[in-house]
Amino acid sequence: MDEIARVTVRLMRPEEFGAMRELSMLAFGGDEQIGRLLDALHDSWAWDDDLSFVAESGGDLVGQVLYTHAILDAPTRQVDVLVLAPVGVRPDVQRHGVGTRLITESLGVLAERPEPLVFLEGHPTYYPRFGFHPGADLGFTAPSVRIPHSAFMVYALPAHEEWMTGALVYPDAFWRTDAVGLRD
Repeated sequence: MDEIARVTVRLMRPEEFGAMRELSMLAFGGDEQIGRLLDALHDSWAWDDDLSFVAESGGDLVGQVLYTHAILDAPTRQVDVLVLAPVGVRPDVQRHGVGTRLITESLGVLAERPEPLVFLEGHPTYYPRFGFHPGADLGFTAPSVRIPHSAFMVYALPAHEEWMTGALVYPDAFWRTDAVGLRD
């Protein structure tokens, strides 16, 4: 597809939040829970304008990936870490590499930041291509028993040190919007 060649990945501008929210909901089939999660994160301590990335093509937003602050309850102290959620691509350009570009390029930017780790709940066959590994296998505890072992993943950034293991603590926005783990 020629579309991917014209995609630019960049930081979202604050005034684009509404458009990013709408795009993310479309990417998830109109799921209002995604909108509520984005609103709650945007209004929380976990939000950082330097952690919201968008993909743009022809002046339109076609994808987004958001990272927010979270806490790793490590053995010696708490550590500021990041959570990737959500990532979404406009339905008409899905499966053309936009999501791959968003994740790859944003992780490159995050490599320059002080946070040592990125966590996510995600599809176990999709995210390993970016360097994500099952968190439990590396000494991390998921924030909920409803997160399947294979879906709880972590990506080590350059600031990671061996002692940084422990339990991930999600921002309250994930809990208030019931966006944690699987539900029946």
